[in-house]
Parts: sequence; C-alpha cells; structure tokens
Amino acid sequence: MAMDLEAPSGGRKGKKAKSKPEMNVTPLVDVVLVLLIIFMVVMPAMQRFFWVHVPPENQDRAEQQPDQDAPIVVTVNERGELRINQDVYPDAVFPVRLRRMLVARGDRKIYFDAADTAPFERAVEAMDLSRGAGAAHIAVMTERLR
Repeated sequence: MAMDLEAPSGGRKGKKAKSKPEMNVTPLVDVVLVLLIIFMVVMPAMQRFFWVHVPPENQDRAEQQPDQDAPIVVTVNERGELRINQDVYPDAVFPVRLRRMLVARGDRKIYFDAADTAPFERAVEAMDLSRGAGAAHIAVMTERLR
C-alpha cells in the first residue's frame, strides 16, 4: 500500500517530486520461512517418550517362589480401589507401602492392571502414585496373570 506524498496542485511547481514509499515484505517472508524450517526440524526431537513394558506371554508362575519372586501387581478395580497383590490400600498408605515393597525386593519393576470399567483418571492417578513411590518400570498387563 503506497501513499501519495506529492505536493498539492496549488504548491510550487519548481520543486522536485518526492518518491512514493513502498513496503517491502521480502525480508519478512524470508525470516518467517527460516523460522518455520527450524521449528519443523526441532519439534520431532522435542517429543518425550513414555515406554510401556509388556510382560512376556510365556511366563510360568508355577516355577516362581510364591513370596520373593512373585511380581508386584498394582490393580485398580471398578470402584477405583488401589490394590497391591490383592491387598486394598487407601491413597495415603499406598505409596508408602509400595515403596517399602520395592526397597525390600530390590527390583523397581511393577505390573499394572486396571479393570475395563475402572475410571481412566483413577488408573492414571494410580500409575502416578506408583511412579512417585519409586517404580522405575511400569509393565502394563494386557492379560491377567494366572
């Protein structure tokens, strides 16, 4: 968009006519394109990953000792109750108890199972509480342990 800055017709005739200023958008477009390319290259590297470990299908529980080698299974039932190996714990006691179990075992891996009708928010909260209690690896179960 240009503006006409010439003198009105009633002005002096001997004066030189001024040039019309024009806006040059080429540098702006160049800068925007460079920023776009930079963001397109950098954004995939900024994604964070959350690895999900699925237990192997051919795990025999009969070979395991019942007390020491039994995995720690955290479950959430339909009512939103948190369980560690079939024992129900309230939210305040759950992280403390899970931390003690993980320290005693020396392994920081747990198995997580949620009922199909369990509230999603409660399942995520249970995983957050487990992570806060010291679980380094959370293996999401696709089938029930036998």
